[in-house]
Amino acid sequence: MKIHRLTTIKDCVLIEGGHDATAHTTRVAACAVVANPLVGSAHDDVSELFPFGAELGALLVKEALALLPRPAICYGKAAIVGTSGDIEHGAAVLHPRMGRPMRDAIGGGAALIPSNVIIGAVGATLNVPIGHKDDPWALDFIDTIDVTVGHAPRPDEILVIVALADGPRPRPRLGK
Repeated sequence: MKIHRLTTIKDCVLIEGGHDATAHTTRVAACAVVANPLVGSAHDDVSELFPFGAELGALLVKEALALLPRPAICYGKAAIVGTSGDIEHGAAVLHPRMGRPMRDAIGGGAALIPSNVIIGAVGATLNVPIGHKDDPWALDFIDTIDVTVGHAPRPDEILVIVALADGPRPRPRLGK
C-alpha cells in the first residue's frame, strides 16, 4: 500500500438551527489517499486490496481518536475511488477487513459500521455516514460528516475515510 497523503478533519457544532447545541459532539474524519494498484485493467479478483483495509483501518482510527476529546461512541467508513477505478475497489478496501481494527481501537462495536463508496473526481465531496457503535436504532446518533480532500482522489487513487464521533447530533430530538 502506498499512501500519498494523510488528512484529518475535526468538526464541532456549537449552534444548530439558531440554538445552542445541547450535545457538544465532536465528529472527526481521518483520510488516506492511496495508490490504486488495480487501475488500468479489469480484475475479477479484487482480494489483493483486502489487506489494505486492515492496515488503513488501524492507522486511520488511531489518527481519528487523537482528535476526539471523549471516547468514540459512533463510527463510519467510506471511500472515493478515482475515476479510473472501479466501485468494487473501494468496497474491497472497506468491507472485508477494515472493521476489526476500528472496533478493537474503540473498545467494541456490535452494530454494523455504516459505509459509503462512490466514484469521484478530484475534489469530490462524500457524506460519510456515522452511527452508534452498539445500537443501530439509536436514532439521535445517525449522522454524517462531509469530507473533501483537495486535489484528491486523482484518477489512479482511492481516498479512504474513517469517521468517529463522541456523541449524537448537535440538537437531537428523536429519541429511540
